[in-house]
Amino acid sequence: MTGPTAGMPRDRLRELLDAVLDEEAGDRDQMARRAYSSPYHFSREFRRGTYESPVALRRRVILERAGWRLRNGEQVTEVALTEGYESVEGFSRAYSRAFGHPPSAARAHPQRWLDAPNGIHFHPPTSLWVDTTTTPAQEAPMDPTTQLVHHDVDDTRALLELAGKVATKDYDRTLMPRHEVLGWDGPEESIAAILEKLIWTKEVWLAAIDGADLPNRGGRDLGTLVTRHEAVAPRWLAAVQRFEDEGRWGDILIDALCDPPESFVIGSVVSHVLTYSAYRRQVVRQLLRSVGVKADHGDPIMWLRERAQPATTDPGRNGS
Repeated sequence: MTGPTAGMPRDRLRELLDAVLDEEAGDRDQMARRAYSSPYHFSREFRRGTYESPVALRRRVILERAGWRLRNGEQVTEVALTEGYESVEGFSRAYSRAFGHPPSAARAHPQRWLDAPNGIHFHPPTSLWVDTTTTPAQEAPMDPTTQLVHHDVDDTRALLELAGKVATKDYDRTLMPRHEVLGWDGPEESIAAILEKLIWTKEVWLAAIDGADLPNRGGRDLGTLVTRHEAVAPRWLAAVQRFEDEGRWGDILIDALCDPPESFVIGSVVSHVLTYSAYRRQVVRQLLRSVGVKADHGDPIMWLRERAQPATTDPGRNGS
């Protein structure tokens, strides 16, 4: 596998769905073999994850796909036979029972999804879509802004941990001569300098938001940076959450710490921090690799999956 999901922890539910929707999987036993499981455990695990039996989900998704094909002008006979039905009559009965109208009337009806206990539906041309508005009660998903803010904080913490593996001689050594992110911030030529700037940026903006004096900067040895990060992270998260809860994204901050004072839209401040933090974190990864410390890609997709499924393991099977 290549692309953004390569190297991710295994998604067992995705594997089960793949087994169910495999074109060659005709019955439950075949599905179970493709999922490397016994039929009993396969059905039990699948129902626990989807609130639906494997056969019922497969039948429903196939009918949703058939409906999409019919609405796009394909003939009923062609759709029926290629979707695995033994006869057009059998397909027509199943389709009519599910959608409430015959296949010949599909183009006159906009309905694309059938009722599902799990929100899992066919998504053209060959994918699935999970409609979280209809799934059973669960933790509310993060909106993209919240994801980015929390990922930034967690990812910075992870990089500080990785920095602990760097040889002392390399930690604050110039590795990127003349590297600047923003001219007024000065050079950021070492792992230590960039990590410190990730933390200092939030400290300064929070001081401006709170109307406080310019904070004491502190050192950039690793222990000090960890302490500073653990102090500023919850304050930053709380401030961003407050902007969201109170609808203050459009408020104007007049920053007296600037000389002369400048005004900033609150939403643009958060966007500014996230933009340059994302860049700095990727540069830190590059520098860590250059001194022999292995670093992941810092992908929010992987972060969110690990956050949602922290204990997803299966010692009985290689997850590669």
